[in-house]
Amino acid sequence: MAKVKILPEYCKSCRLCIEACPKGVLKIGDKANAKGYYTVIAADEEKCNGCTLCAIVCPDVAIEVYK
Repeated sequence: MAKVKILPEYCKSCRLCIEACPKGVLKIGDKANAKGYYTVIAADEEKCNGCTLCAIVCPDVAIEVYK
């Protein structure tokens, strides 16, 4: 099973990763980071197939995917 790690200190909540995820694993969370952005969370990580599309489209390199 793949694991998605979001680095909240870098996330600016642009939602590109949410749109890129074919399995609907990611969503906006309810906690803000130090910059005031509500960061992305892996809401349904069991669905993750490790495709890394979320990490590829992230302009801030705020996502790591482990297989």
